[in-house]
Amino acid sequence: MSTAAETLLQVDDLHAHYGKSHILHGVNLKVARNEVISLLGRNGSGRSTTMKAVMGLVTPTSGRIQLQGRELAGARPYAICRAGIGYVPEEREVFANLTVDENLRMGEQPPVPGAHRWRIEEMFDYFPRLKERRNTKAGSMSGGEQQMLTMCRSLLGNPLVLLIDEPTEGLAPKIVAQVAECIRDMHRKGVSVVLVEQKLAIALKVSTRVCVMGHGRIVFEGTPQELTANEQLVAEWLAV
Repeated sequence: MSTAAETLLQVDDLHAHYGKSHILHGVNLKVARNEVISLLGRNGSGRSTTMKAVMGLVTPTSGRIQLQGRELAGARPYAICRAGIGYVPEEREVFANLTVDENLRMGEQPPVPGAHRWRIEEMFDYFPRLKERRNTKAGSMSGGEQQMLTMCRSLLGNPLVLLIDEPTEGLAPKIVAQVAECIRDMHRKGVSVVLVEQKLAIALKVSTRVCVMGHGRIVFEGTPQELTANEQLVAEWLAV
């Protein structure tokens, strides 16, 4: 568990609803600097809703969300982004009528204190395919290419914490490996990552810590090794 001195992002007793449906039931989460945390669990366990609540896309019913002590619960998404939290949605949401280069430049913003400053050329080093297609309109690209683009566009906002929702969904194995290496390099450069990932092998490979969600709350947190050693927990909360 992260100590208070190390904590960048802290979520306390977070509740959220979709209409009358109570989705999050008191989520508690701490994210330290230079951590990669995977949120694991079955579909409907509350993982994506947790991310959307942190990002301001779902308004929390109650609870606290703090980035370096600054309260963000209920703030608008653009304010949360400027404070230092980035978000890669599962839906990708590229600007279809803009080129790759224009999409990337749309994501650029000055870094907050303590954040790594990313450059477009670094993005092309991760994903050479984007460099090849930098003048191509994003709407004509494959799903895998759009996923690369969305991740890179979010990184160019120079976040302290990056939330990534299902980045490898539907991708070819070669691109999955590129995405995993990109996440590992974010970690090396001091970016904290919260990852929702259905592929357990990928999540365990890139994470420093894992949290398992069930019924809208976190039911386990520990190292990847502690999770894999707990066969009963894996069977109860993760097995299909």
